[in-house]
Amino acid sequence: MAKKDAEVLEKEETTEKKAPKGVAKLEEEGDIAADYLEGLLDIADLDGDIDIDVENDRAALAIVGGKLRHLVGQEGEVLDAIQELTRLAVQTATGDRSRLMLDIDGFRAGRRKELTALAEKMAEEAKTTGASIKLDPMNAFERKIIHDTIQSLGLTSESDGEDPNRFVVIYPA
Repeated sequence: MAKKDAEVLEKEETTEKKAPKGVAKLEEEGDIAADYLEGLLDIADLDGDIDIDVENDRAALAIVGGKLRHLVGQEGEVLDAIQELTRLAVQTATGDRSRLMLDIDGFRAGRRKELTALAEKMAEEAKTTGASIKLDPMNAFERKIIHDTIQSLGLTSESDGEDPNRFVVIYPA
């Protein structure tokens, strides 16, 4: 393939990746994911209701009710694994990569509140001291919450390091 053709193809792939999915497509992803999760809950003989929504240009599902804390894991590692399996089920059904978010037993919602408070506290410290602040390693979900909060406060941040030790650095204004 000629170099120019490869560049055009790469540009088209990049454009496709960045184009937001329509609400109908995201709702379809949510329905497929809910069916998969219902099957998983049935196999494990667990009770739980599945709520489906669309947030931030992605399907968002939450499993609520029942005794589900063990599906979260100590630090959300089981939840992350179930989310990844659900994304793969959606990708298999649609042929498209899914960015759906899954919450179980309110774990991610609670974590979002904790991280928003942490980001606000660290932003204030960065402003007061004039020094950059390096946070502990976090997963992508957690780093995104920090970045979004820091941006809303008018400061800047960036991720550094390699997974699983990737962390956020907050810079003073």
